[in-house]
Amino acid sequence: MRTGSNAASIRAGEATGNRGEVFILTQYGARTLPVDRIALPLLRNVPDSCLRAKAQAKVPSKVQDRAGLTESGVAARAGTMTQTAAQQTHPEDTDPVQLITLLAQAAREAQRMLATMPSATRAAALHLAADRLEAAAADVLAANAQDLSAGAARGLSPAMLDRLALDDARLAGIVAGVRAVADLPDPVGDVIDSSQRPNGLRLQRIRVPIGTIGIIYESRPNVTADAAALCVRAGNAALLRGGSEAVHSNRAILAALVEGLVAGGVPAAAVQLVPTQDRAAVGAMLTAAGLIDMIVPRGGKSLVARVQADARVPVLAHLDGINHTYVHAAADPAMATALAINAKLRRTGVCGAMETLLIDAAFPDSAALVAALIAAGCEVRGDGRAQALDPRVIPASANDWDTEYLDAIVSVAVVDGLEDALAHIARHSSAHTDVIVTDDDTVAERFLAEVDSAIVMHNASSQFADGGEFGLGAEIGIATGRLHARGPVALEGLTTYKWQVRGQGQPRP
Repeated sequence: MRTGSNAASIRAGEATGNRGEVFILTQYGARTLPVDRIALPLLRNVPDSCLRAKAQAKVPSKVQDRAGLTESGVAARAGTMTQTAAQQTHPEDTDPVQLITLLAQAAREAQRMLATMPSATRAAALHLAADRLEAAAADVLAANAQDLSAGAARGLSPAMLDRLALDDARLAGIVAGVRAVADLPDPVGDVIDSSQRPNGLRLQRIRVPIGTIGIIYESRPNVTADAAALCVRAGNAALLRGGSEAVHSNRAILAALVEGLVAGGVPAAAVQLVPTQDRAAVGAMLTAAGLIDMIVPRGGKSLVARVQADARVPVLAHLDGINHTYVHAAADPAMATALAINAKLRRTGVCGAMETLLIDAAFPDSAALVAALIAAGCEVRGDGRAQALDPRVIPASANDWDTEYLDAIVSVAVVDGLEDALAHIARHSSAHTDVIVTDDDTVAERFLAEVDSAIVMHNASSQFADGGEFGLGAEIGIATGRLHARGPVALEGLTTYKWQVRGQGQPRP
């Protein structure tokens, strides 16, 4: 009997206080869990519609009879169960290792089911999830307002608040992203290559889901939807651990998405949100080898450093974006100014924002370019030659060249040609996104070939470093390493491969 262990899979149930048990009826069957510190946190954030919608659940009548559930009593029992759970314990009291173990085991069971679902079924479920998220806009925005208020009270910077903020347009973009992912070609089952050996064995390498993916992220609630959609589309289960800054937003988004996914036949445990902000839960995820197949960290340098230092699970690292724009001597001045302002100030809090501007000493409009950035509201910190361009330029420290500001601040250096620019980027780039602005195609091609970053651009804003802008629907992160995937990680990056070998009874000599 298959059961979904995540709270959002609950369709109806009751708490029997005298026995210390919770009966959970899911779309796949029935299960009794002890009322303890493991079972009860799973009841948190259950959408009311999931608890009350027994009529939508595909549960055999004999299971309903055994549970003693009647149509009239479902909602009352569900309410009693949730209330009892809330009174008994809090997720913060739960042993993190046990909690992550339970969630990951449920995810692995769900993933096995998800991987065998037809691609069209997964796509249709994602469209239902997008519909539910769109319908829940008022609830999501209200939850986001709670997070913004709490963030302002905690003194989050304007850039961090911008990363956190949702409005009608941004939420519509998130919904559109889920739909776009649903409509993308499914990489699962694609034949990478095939061959036939002289002995008649036929070999194929085919794409398969990675499995259960843990995503640890900060502040940006859109990651909840992006990660869920991409993982489900590629047949993976997702175990999400969002930052405390966006806790209410993440819960509201997930509740709506899971409601739609379940309605489309996807096991609810395929997408789960860790129901505690205890940092020990992050440590439990990092050491869950054999339960979690890959960890994707999305956040600041300290988070990524901790993940890389402590993980016993493979990590797909999304490092900070110390992104450079090099304005070459042959750059068009109007283009250079427009791109620099856009790359820095369109949204200062995204990982694709420019943090360092390199200006060729032979570029004719250097002073005007710096003045335009300052006039647009950007603080400019520069080396000695940059300071000479405008008295408002603040002296840059050694740390500035290695800082991801995520704010309206840019470091500016004047360089002596392409070689100097390449050397500066090699010393300070985080291998995320680097840009050259020039009308000299020969110089541009050399820059594109020699800069060793995940994304290298010519005459474009670094803020295009985004999976949606690359036609990938969404992204789970920008991978800056060299193994498995690099740049915006979307569906293909969430697959691995296996060999299929077909023979006619050949023994090996």
